[in-house]
Amino acid sequence: MSELFDEEPERPAPERPGRRTRALVITGIVLVVGFFLLSAFAGIYTDRLWYGEVGYTQVFNKLLWTKIGLFLAFGAIMGGVVALNMFLAFRSRPIFRMPGTDGVDRYRDAVTPIRSWLLGGVALVVGIFAGTSALGQWRTFLQWRNAESWGKKDAYFHKDISFFVFDLPWWHFVVDFAMAVAVVALIATAVVHYLYGGIRLQVQHDRLTPAAQVQLSVLLGVFVLAKSVDYYLDRYDLVGDTHRIFTGMNYAGQNALLPARNILVGVALICAVLFFLNIWRKTWQLPSVGLALLALSAVLLGMIWPAIVQNFQVKPSEADKESSYIQANIEATREAYGLSGVETEEFQGTPTAQATKDDAKTVNDQLIKAPVVDPQQVRDTFQQRQQIRSYYSVPTVLDVDRYTLNGKKVPLVLGVRELDQAGIPSSDQNWSNLHTVYTHGEGLIAAYANEIDTADDANGRIVWAEGIGSGASGRKDLTAAGKFETRVYYGEQSPTYSIVGKANSKANNVELGLADTNSQDPNDTRTTYDGKGGVKIGGTFNQLMYAIKFGEPNFLLSGRVNGNSKVLYNRTPTERVEKVAPWLTVDSDPYPAVVDGRITWILDGYTTTDRYPNSERESFAAMTDDSLQQQTGLQTIPTDEINYMRSAVKATVDAYDGTVTLYQWDESDPILKTWMKVFPGVVKPKSAIDAELRSHLRYPEDLFKVQRYQLARYHVTDPGDFYQGNNRWDVPEDPNAARAVFQPPYRLFATGAATSTDSDWSLTSVFVPYRKGTLASYLQVNSDATSDSFGKLRLLEMTDQNSPGPGQVVNLMKQDGKVTSALQNLNVQREAQIRYGNLLSLPVDGGLIYVEPIYVVRSQGAGSFPILQYVIVKYGENVGIGATLPLALGDALGVDLGTGEPPGTPGTGTPGSPGKPGKPEKPGQPSGSLDQQIAAKLREADDAFKAAAAAQKINDTQEWARQLGIAQAAVQEAVRLADTRPAQ
Repeated sequence: MSELFDEEPERPAPERPGRRTRALVITGIVLVVGFFLLSAFAGIYTDRLWYGEVGYTQVFNKLLWTKIGLFLAFGAIMGGVVALNMFLAFRSRPIFRMPGTDGVDRYRDAVTPIRSWLLGGVALVVGIFAGTSALGQWRTFLQWRNAESWGKKDAYFHKDISFFVFDLPWWHFVVDFAMAVAVVALIATAVVHYLYGGIRLQVQHDRLTPAAQVQLSVLLGVFVLAKSVDYYLDRYDLVGDTHRIFTGMNYAGQNALLPARNILVGVALICAVLFFLNIWRKTWQLPSVGLALLALSAVLLGMIWPAIVQNFQVKPSEADKESSYIQANIEATREAYGLSGVETEEFQGTPTAQATKDDAKTVNDQLIKAPVVDPQQVRDTFQQRQQIRSYYSVPTVLDVDRYTLNGKKVPLVLGVRELDQAGIPSSDQNWSNLHTVYTHGEGLIAAYANEIDTADDANGRIVWAEGIGSGASGRKDLTAAGKFETRVYYGEQSPTYSIVGKANSKANNVELGLADTNSQDPNDTRTTYDGKGGVKIGGTFNQLMYAIKFGEPNFLLSGRVNGNSKVLYNRTPTERVEKVAPWLTVDSDPYPAVVDGRITWILDGYTTTDRYPNSERESFAAMTDDSLQQQTGLQTIPTDEINYMRSAVKATVDAYDGTVTLYQWDESDPILKTWMKVFPGVVKPKSAIDAELRSHLRYPEDLFKVQRYQLARYHVTDPGDFYQGNNRWDVPEDPNAARAVFQPPYRLFATGAATSTDSDWSLTSVFVPYRKGTLASYLQVNSDATSDSFGKLRLLEMTDQNSPGPGQVVNLMKQDGKVTSALQNLNVQREAQIRYGNLLSLPVDGGLIYVEPIYVVRSQGAGSFPILQYVIVKYGENVGIGATLPLALGDALGVDLGTGEPPGTPGTGTPGSPGKPGKPEKPGQPSGSLDQQIAAKLREADDAFKAAAAAQKINDTQEWARQLGIAQAAVQEAVRLADTRPAQ
């Protein structure tokens, strides 16, 4: 029987499932952390290779070490202070268990075995959060460390403006960080003391041990002391406060808030001293009273008293009380946005009856160069007629630039023929094709912005800038010298990355290019990139890094990746400039130009801040939004609100090799000077800009949009008028846009000065009175970088308060009988769709001439494109329509180009029909009448335009230039004769 009770032999205890699960969890965590660390390393490593390739390694190094330094320094401070206080709280814990701690025993027992790990973990976590927060302050830190003096002082504290822009933001961050450290350390310390008996909430007396009281008093004292410094710094923020009418210091701010914050500085300082004294006094009575007094003072002095002053002192006589503050806001805003030098003059708004030959010459020069070809509407025409292959494309909105051809400056509409991989058949969209075969675009397409060929419907009636291209049949590629590098590897639509380069010289070319259609070599369509751009992939390690960066194993597996391969990435012009100069705000519209035989992207870089004292602050996106806006790229401040802006840098990106060059443009801008100290040698001096590049530089659009937005209010310089708002303007809405957005500015040859001898290449816009449709003024800025007057803003204020604004002009045009008749004839054509082009406003002879093109899309198929059908002109009270500008002008002047009599109904084939001259002059009819003379001149101009277009097609540039001269002289004389007619 004893055997029955014998114990069985001992067996090994089975492994508990929890241990296996824990091992799997730990392994998973290690793998995830390792993956993120490897991805981060691959990103940093490949970024360094990229910066080295573009020649900006110092930018990468400065940014990297600055961010690492800030992360480690502030992370160590936060983690160290928290860990130290937790350690001190544990060391000063009661040795014996204190009464009133029974409820936390189980938590203490659970924490004690892992307290060292917990201490390190808490310190590490809070340190990482603090370091990450500091890492994002690299701009603020570098500006503070390298601040340049502004040389100007604010109106109230009399401190250099650099203090508000460079110093104050950094000190705000430091003080806020100090308060955050004190708060986090206070919470961590209180938790440790609570767990180990230093704080006992369950007892009636002696709830804190002496050690806990000392430690908590010190931390609270540090916090309140930092708050005192914060109140001191907040005094300077008053010059940036936003109020109902304006931004900056106001009456209540100077007479209520400023004294209140001075008092709060003292109250907080006293409160901090009381907390520090509590180390010895061992009573919370006085610190509690001090803290309550601080809170009460903050409410009474910081909120209630300023509200009383505002409502009972300011509001009853607000205009008088705020007058000096509004004046300071006006002066600061105009200075901050570059509006101080605006030249203002009166403008009649309607053409005068008596014009001199000089006046007529101005009319002619501007009309003859008017860019009636809309860069937005003709995009489809460019796409269909010059796309060549389905995998090429042009931008949604084309660019307008001017070139000097045969001694004459002419406006051109430009578009780069870029690679569009969406046009590749889906069955062919594999990795090899997308990243090694279809790698680049080809050529720069151009058309004359001021010419119409009524006989060429096949090209939408636009005139290609041929004869100055690469000579390839069927391709209209622009160059000033005859030949240039046409391949575009870096553009606005370039692929994310491409692999280029052959394994050896005997290997076949694999990249697909656009061959000359006259070429007899079938291999001419294959090419290999041989530019200096791109990062050498090299060996297996680099291939692994790029495989991780792009998430693509083919970097390791594909035979197309070899020792000679390069990878091209970060390829859009904006992206490249933002990476080498991350402190710049880049204009949303890079534009191409042919410079020194290369297609070069030109970009404008701005320095901005939201800290300029007393200047009006506004959203950058809101100020620049219009019907042509594609995107914005604000980079230099946390929000998109700004109150200072300068066109500081001109940047170029080579479309073939990706070379990025930065040139200093504003040599007086303190923000740019500061960044040039941070990154010495990165920005080249202004003198390094060569003449050919300078000829294509222009006044930046986003800056102009911001300036016109602010000028709508700040053209008023009298504080009383500003307060009343009785002369406030608006930027008009685009009358032809599908949504309510601003009318975009346009580039014209127009100055508004009848006898101007300066360059007339301008960027222009108009204003309307606030919430009204009439015309208030016309704004023009000289956009010719070769001119001494570049950047000069001229504001023409209408003396005629009833001059129609853009919306009214478009309505008047559309309601005119001749226009409606012509458009009705188009509407009856099956599937025809009418599109209205941009409305151009040209200041001439004391008035404005309005020009608007009309496009027709005759079918809705994939290959459809708009045809420039008509041009509408409004001259004074008269509206005219024609197939060309001279015909439309003749119609507006009330003369028929054939008979010299009033025109007939447009579109019916009668005299005066758009594009159809009337009958020849009848025998015996007076040939010397004024209307007949005008008609003759306009016929002469129209014939000369047609002859110029014909000469252009056969590459006869001398005849083309001669005919344009004849057309200019004819239009000039016609307008002069029209203005000498007696008033009706």
